[in-house]
Amino acid sequence: MRKFIAVCAAALIAGSAAVAVAQPKADSYAAALADAKRPAGDKERDARSRPAEILAFAGVKPGDKVADLMIGGGYYSRVFAAAVGPTGSVYAWQPAEFVRFMADYAKPVKELPAAWANVRASDAAFADLTLPQGLDVVFTNQNYHDFHLQPFPADTAAKVNAKIFQALKPGGVYVIIDHHAKPGAGLGVAHTLHRIDVEDVKREVTQAGFVFEAESDLLRAPADPRDKSVFDESIRGKTDQFILKFRKPK
Repeated sequence: MRKFIAVCAAALIAGSAAVAVAQPKADSYAAALADAKRPAGDKERDARSRPAEILAFAGVKPGDKVADLMIGGGYYSRVFAAAVGPTGSVYAWQPAEFVRFMADYAKPVKELPAAWANVRASDAAFADLTLPQGLDVVFTNQNYHDFHLQPFPADTAAKVNAKIFQALKPGGVYVIIDHHAKPGAGLGVAHTLHRIDVEDVKREVTQAGFVFEAESDLLRAPADPRDKSVFDESIRGKTDQFILKFRKPK
């Protein structure tokens, strides 16, 4: 009898642990994505970008601290702001180098904190990036390859990955979405095609101390030949993309 009770107790503990780490379901984000502060254009983009599934893959929860790196127009920063709610926070980084390249990139740095009380934005340069500590999630969409653009030092990716590792809490996750390059294409295509070999990303991020956890096919597009610039009109908006999740060991 005593052995039976012990086995049952162990099963209950295991079950409780499983519940504690269970991934959120995509439909649990419906209310957040319907938030009135999200622009109509963002909501129209949702069918293509599939943010509910991305949020579930990343495991984003109300109250989380999330960093969105290289935010572009701020689409995902707004997604995260709605998903983490008033008890969470979002750090949105637009590199100064990007702002100098395209003036419109300065707008979300100003507009996001004005519209969302839980967002803090920065336009620090790559070398000056300082991340909040204790982050639950760090995310970058279609921009990891930019760490390897020719104007930047060759160790930019390594330095940024190290900062991300240090800022994440133990058990925190690092999620990367980017455009597939052909296998073995080399890091040079980051500058010429704005793509990157998924295996190069895995190698660099695990070298920073992360553990590779999962890959999603949500944004795959097999018709993409992977040998054209992502800005080529024949392929723009229809590129084959990978989604990777890495975790900082506890």
